[in-house]
Amino acid sequence: MDANSGQGRGQEAYLQVREAIRDGTLAPGLRLTETDLAARFGVSRTPIRQAIARLEAEGLLTHQARRGLAVTRPDHGQVVELYVMREILEGAAAGLAAQHASETEIEAMEELVAGEPQVFADAAKLAAVNQRLHGLLYLAAHNRYLLRSLEQLSATMALLPSLLTLEGRAQQAHEEHLRLLAALRARDGAAAAEAARQHSRAAQRHRLAWLVNVSGVPLAAPGGQTQANARDALAPPRQGR
Repeated sequence: MDANSGQGRGQEAYLQVREAIRDGTLAPGLRLTETDLAARFGVSRTPIRQAIARLEAEGLLTHQARRGLAVTRPDHGQVVELYVMREILEGAAAGLAAQHASETEIEAMEELVAGEPQVFADAAKLAAVNQRLHGLLYLAAHNRYLLRSLEQLSATMALLPSLLTLEGRAQQAHEEHLRLLAALRARDGAAAAEAARQHSRAAQRHRLAWLVNVSGVPLAAPGGQTQANARDALAPPRQGR
């Protein structure tokens, strides 16, 4: 096998494992081994080893004491950090999209948002619509370097369970999407960036409130039990905003 062939197989294995994490096939906290992954994806252990190294560097896989390799289950601190970066990056994407998005791109986003109320009660369909909408926003910014960062952020956000169908969040997110689209349609970069940042902050508030409810104790309480409860709460369903 030449070097290019080996690199190609490593890249393919990386994309396969990454997508399995993203779509929930490999759930947060799931223990993994090179042998199991190689068998699952029908490749040798060498490309799987290369894929694991990349996914560890990206934070999607983690080596845990006494447990070995596992799909990362974000703790409270990581969740906060993710939303901080989401607010920054998606705000930038929205501002750029207001300037550079094509008419077709804006119309595609409008069509997705218009269809949201029909799937408010269906977590899987609503999550899929939400992912497509955010993905279109990223592309509409027309900045390849920002897109690369947003794709990595999106992959890590996929480790979090979906909350869109809980406590009226679907309707709230829909209204936030409408405000964002209005700013994009008006080609108002500042308003679009602010709408995206407000959307991210609202999602973070909803996420943190949910964590407090499911953990049963304040997240700021001393000791390890709080963090353990919060980690255990981060389980499927997946890919929410």
